[in-house]
Amino acid sequence: MMKILNISLKPYWLAVIVLPFFLLISGCSEPPKIEKVSGYAQGTTYHISWWSEKPVPTETISGQFDQMLAVIDKELSTYRPDSFISRWNHNPSTDWQPASADFIHLLSVAKMIHHKTNGCYDPTIGPLFALWGFKKDVLQVPEQQKIAAVQAGIGIDKVEINDDGLRIRKTLPGLQLDFSSMGEGYTIGKLSQILEMNGITNYLVEFGGDMKIRGHKPEGQKWRIAIERPIPSKDKRVPYQIVVIEDENGVTLDTSGTYHHSFDADGKAYSHILDPRTGAPVTHDLVSASVFGQVSEVSDAWATAMLCLGPEAGREIADKENLPVFFIQSQQDKLVASQSKALAASKRVQLVQQ
Repeated sequence: MMKILNISLKPYWLAVIVLPFFLLISGCSEPPKIEKVSGYAQGTTYHISWWSEKPVPTETISGQFDQMLAVIDKELSTYRPDSFISRWNHNPSTDWQPASADFIHLLSVAKMIHHKTNGCYDPTIGPLFALWGFKKDVLQVPEQQKIAAVQAGIGIDKVEINDDGLRIRKTLPGLQLDFSSMGEGYTIGKLSQILEMNGITNYLVEFGGDMKIRGHKPEGQKWRIAIERPIPSKDKRVPYQIVVIEDENGVTLDTSGTYHHSFDADGKAYSHILDPRTGAPVTHDLVSASVFGQVSEVSDAWATAMLCLGPEAGREIADKENLPVFFIQSQQDKLVASQSKALAASKRVQLVQQ
């Protein structure tokens, strides 16, 4: 399936590991079978597991997933010239244009988190990635004058929304959007809705490492997952923190990391996490932030924002906004974990020893 979102704008890696389990047989009856669907979309993989007392054909669910992924592709793919977002990006008009309710919802989430992070989260920063060479892997340290010129042409605050009329407009002709920093979360929400519309309330939807988990296993045990250890190898996946899902009504988990895409220049390392307020890579030691939530696209965007903010500012905002966040910092070649106040007090998930 075609890659649909510009994942270079999202600090990203496979964030969670689904821990293996075995079906238990009680008496002569066997628990319902776990159904599984996997595939490739949006430049990444997905794995979806579910079970139901009333069986639903896997082919039915898989077909509905494909239809939904095609719809998302047509609206949000920055790789398709005929998608809505591509046509809007390349249209220099500053007039009002119609947009779907979902598109406006994503814009509203982006503007809300942009405001709450004092501009640290911004899905219009694609030109900054291009300037630093991260889009084409021609990495360079640009002149400050060029950085300032690019900064003047970006900003989610330069997009206006008319909710009643389902319209949006840009106030800068060259402004462009990319929702990859919340795209996986948005997709998870849509695929979860498909399961629930089919009467399925026990499932685990993993898309590119982000997740939504609801219900429990067929034998009644709670779902257990693991936040992955932030390591530089893409080929090795090691659990770092085990998480038990206590809230059967549904928990989202979205993780962002800093370390897979960087370069050195004149003895200095530059991360691919850019702060739109400075136009330059971040310099803090936060290498992973996992945000637990209820709305996938919101926790996805917050995870990206935490990587921009860093450990101190990120924890301050997480505590202010009552966000359950798990932080991992790299200090003198050691990983140091911490959690926000909301996560420490949460009854929805439980962090346990391996």
